[in-house]
Amino acid sequence: MNVAAGDGTIDREDIAADLERARVEFHLLLAEAQHEDAWTKPTRGTRWTNEQLLFHMVFGYMIVQRLLDLVKAFSRLPDAASRGFARLLNAATRPFDVINYYGSRAGALVYNRHRMRAKMDRVIASLQRKLDREHEDALRRGMHFPTRWDQFFKDYMTLEDVYRYPGQHFDFHKHQLTLNSPAD
Repeated sequence: MNVAAGDGTIDREDIAADLERARVEFHLLLAEAQHEDAWTKPTRGTRWTNEQLLFHMVFGYMIVQRLLDLVKAFSRLPDAASRGFARLLNAATRPFDVINYYGSRAGALVYNRHRMRAKMDRVIASLQRKLDREHEDALRRGMHFPTRWDQFFKDYMTLEDVYRYPGQHFDFHKHQLTLNSPAD
């Protein structure tokens, strides 16, 4: 069993507050995109439009729903299992980057400006319910992650870390949005 060291109590209220903060901020970001050109403008430092990046931010929360299951499964296996899996995923970083880019472009066609608010609300609500049901010991269990896939992935992440991850991803990308910036 892979359990992180440490005796500190996990602050569920802090995690829940961060999930809610991102949900509220996401609503505010969507409200800023009042004109057609705001949705289609390029972002800072990415090849996505604002609409595509906003979907990618929602997707960060969607993927956490699957990562929680992955951590729960791998944390019950020997440490070498998740270490090997992380190495395999790190070796596949180049194809992952391509899939991540085109996947967010395609995802924004489905969960576009008209549907992404509701999707974000549903995903956050789902994560809140899951967090409420997690046993304290489960939140301390973890696995190795592919650190080349995301700058916020650490070599070893607990379930608590995974619940905290999407807020970091969200905050990083919101600074790349150009919703109120003059047209390029």
